[in-house]
This record gives sequence, C-alpha cells and structure tokens, in this order.
Amino acid sequence: MFQKLFGRRTADASESRLPQERLRAIEGSSSADLAADMLTAPSALMQLTHEEARAVVSYMQPRKIAVGTTFIKEGDTRETDFMLLVLDGEVTIESIVVSRTEPITVTVLGPGSLIGEMGLLDGEPRSASCTAMTHLRCAILTRDALAELLNDDPRTAAKLMMAISLRIAERMRESAEKLKLYAQLTQAMQEEINQLMPL
Repeated sequence: MFQKLFGRRTADASESRLPQERLRAIEGSSSADLAADMLTAPSALMQLTHEEARAVVSYMQPRKIAVGTTFIKEGDTRETDFMLLVLDGEVTIESIVVSRTEPITVTVLGPGSLIGEMGLLDGEPRSASCTAMTHLRCAILTRDALAELLNDDPRTAAKLMMAISLRIAERMRESAEKLKLYAQLTQAMQEEINQLMPL
C-alpha cells in the first residue's frame, strides 16, 4: 500500500490533475526554486522530490514580514490556518512557561525552517509566539491551499502531510526525552534536599 501511495511512477502531463498554469506561474522564479530546494532539505521535508516540492510551492503565497512583527501569537485560536517556510531572515520563537509572565526564547530559526505546521493540520491554538528578528522573506501555505493541492494532486498532498507528520512526531519524541531528563533531575534534586534536611 505504501509503495502504491508514495512510490515513484511515471505519469504523462494529461494524467496529472495539477493545474499546469500553477507550475508555469512559478517557472523561472529563483524564489520558487529556492523554496523547493528548502522543502526537500533534511531540515524540512526531505521525503518530497524536487518536482513534488515545486508543485507544493505553486500553492504557496510569497510574503514579506517586517522586522519586529509578531506574526504568530501563543494561544491564538483565529490565525491557525497556515504554515510558513522561511526563505530569508531569522525568527525568534518564544513561549510563556509556568509561573512566568514574560516569555522565554525557545529557539531562533533561519532560512529553510518551517513554522506553524501543527496549526496547519489541526487548527488548535498556537503553542508559541513567532517574531521576525530581521526582515523576513517567506512562503505561506494555507489550509485552503492545502485542500486545493489535495484535490488537484492527492499523491503529492499525501506525501506532504506524511512529511509534516514525521516532523511533528520527531519533535514530540524530543520533548518526551527532555521531560524524562527533567524528571530525573527533579528526583536527584529532591534526594539531595532530603539528605540536607532530614525529617
């Protein structure tokens, strides 16, 4: 079944349901080529071929975001219908943690980074805030555009969603490992406190 869904097969242009005008619209665009290269990189969605990545890019919208703009806000329930690919610039990811009122910087992301893919799939509130540290050049894939891609080219859309799911699963495993380490450190600290302050 997986080979049937994800395996390479040759198809003539008439068999593909992907509108050819979409691909023609990005033909010769260095930004589209850059976005496709970034989508196939190991840090993004390397499960896609370059041709499939170009098909995905044809459904994305180019955007420029000014330095200092917070374009995703933690807890936001309205603006959850897009994923962003950073083409140029840097983004600070911040989150409010328990018992703090000021956000802490979780990470800084640069070119080739995907942001907001969980929201694209599930529409749940945003889990962190994202602010442009520099002027950003990016490409945005909306949920509506993903639905169009799914209708026009189901095979590529399925590979895209599988690749996004694998990224999310990888991050969940990393978080689980960090929680285990945190639990071990907490237990070790409690044992030291018990030794220093016996009942």
